[in-house]
Amino acid sequence: MRRRVVITGIGSITPLGHSPEATFEAALRGECGVDYTTRFDARAFPTQISAEVKGFRLDDWLPNAAEYVKAGENTKFALVAAQQALRDAGLLQTAGVDRTRFGVYLGSGEGAEDFYSLIDSIGRAADANGFRADAGQFCRAAKDLFDPRREAEFEMHTTAGHLAEEFELLGPNFTCLTACAASAQAIGEATEFIRHDDADLILAGGAHSMIHPLGVTGFNRLTALSTRNAEPKRASRPFDLDRDGFVLGEGAGMVILEELEHAKKRGARIYAELTGYGTTGDAYRMTDPHPEGRGAVKAMRDALKDARLAPDDIGYINAHGTSTAANDECETAAIKGAFGEKAYKIPVSSSKSMLGHLIAAGGAVELILSIQAMLRGVLPPTINYETPDPKCDLDYVPNVAREKAGIRNVLSNSFGFGGQNITLIASRF
Repeated sequence: MRRRVVITGIGSITPLGHSPEATFEAALRGECGVDYTTRFDARAFPTQISAEVKGFRLDDWLPNAAEYVKAGENTKFALVAAQQALRDAGLLQTAGVDRTRFGVYLGSGEGAEDFYSLIDSIGRAADANGFRADAGQFCRAAKDLFDPRREAEFEMHTTAGHLAEEFELLGPNFTCLTACAASAQAIGEATEFIRHDDADLILAGGAHSMIHPLGVTGFNRLTALSTRNAEPKRASRPFDLDRDGFVLGEGAGMVILEELEHAKKRGARIYAELTGYGTTGDAYRMTDPHPEGRGAVKAMRDALKDARLAPDDIGYINAHGTSTAANDECETAAIKGAFGEKAYKIPVSSSKSMLGHLIAAGGAVELILSIQAMLRGVLPPTINYETPDPKCDLDYVPNVAREKAGIRNVLSNSFGFGGQNITLIASRF
């Protein structure tokens, strides 16, 4: 007799558009948000491309944007995606709603991007003035360069705090950063909070940007990023034999999760019901998925069990589909492990072929796309699929969107470095 949880509002800022509708329409057209990096001079880096959010100004959305001038891009993206979701759900003004039962659960990145430029500035000052050997002088130099207000913006939980303050959400407030699975985990855990009567509504999702020198350097060192610099639009190519890594993206995705009776009482529009949540750990290796996808298999099976569905009930899978050699092969094996021979009958596509990898924000944005696909009866494609990989032999909806009416349930996978596996299932209400 657990409480049922529905989605009554959606919002997103992505490299394909500044709203869920714009993002979905661009995805159906097979557009790609990848281009040469402009956030910093990347010409000396092995990877010189990324999927940036273009033309975004917080001033266009919030009248009090000046209050967030020192916030990172992740916070700015989150504020607007949250505003969209709240307005969409009819909750931007929360009169009549118990704010102490309205929470925030965010999968958020690690703070403001210019933290890394600050570190660089301090290091350069120390070198130029010979402070390396004198801790006191070094600390004084750092103090002169360091803005105390900025320090708060470097913390992972600050974005969730900004959302709670901006929109007066006084309920449970949580932040998680389980790498690329973070926003999907936030949505899953928020669902459990509502199911167990710890909240009636939760603003859940994620926001992130790692398009900065340290982010690119780290992923380059892991050999995880594509170096197809001469062809930015063709660089992200999930499940293709010639894939060579993912492309960093950025943005935010937010959903309003609401207890069903609460939503019905206020006459809310319901997009879908969040019926299934599976979470596991590979317990294998920090930088690689288990070769047989054992954690991913169990996450999908657990989500199906949680949703009380059979493999035949799933009409579409939005894959984690990063475009790395290891992920795509292992995820394909995991889908087969979870669905058996039925895996060959289920369309699977990767939105990262167009969006790039939004890291902590990816799962939320991809769940929203999955729900839109179910409601519209049309599936976004996997673009840049040119040369089949014998080890990746499922139906990846290659290159062109596909109509498919009558979908009742969609499944979205999000897998993170460290072996974190999250599967969400949304169902037609």
